[in-house]
Amino acid sequence: MGNYSKGRDDAQVGLKGYVVVASVDDFDEAYEYRSLLEVNDIEAIAVEGSEIGRPDTVVVMVQEEHADEAQVVIESQDAYDDFYDMSMEDDEGEFGDDFFDDEL
Repeated sequence: MGNYSKGRDDAQVGLKGYVVVASVDDFDEAYEYRSLLEVNDIEAIAVEGSEIGRPDTVVVMVQEEHADEAQVVIESQDAYDDFYDMSMEDDEGEFGDDFFDDEL
C-alpha cells in the first residue's frame, strides 16, 4: 500500500476517545491498515505502542464509535488475504510441470 513518511506525527493527535483496532510490528504494516481503513471512510492513526503502554509494537487506532466497523473491515481484509494465499498455494503444480511448455 502507500508509502507514508513519519512527517505526520500521529502521536500528537489527542488519543482521548480512540481505541486500538490493530497491533503490529512496524509502521509499514500499521500504515497499510490505516490506509485500508481510510479508504473505507474510517479515520485512523498509527501510534508507537510505547505511548499507550504497549512497548515493541505499533498500534492502529480509531475513534471509539468506529471501532466495530473498523474491526469488520480489518477482519474482512485479513480473510481475503488468507483466502488468496491459500488459493495460490492450491494452484501450484495443479496442471503438472510441463503444462505451460511450448512445444510446436
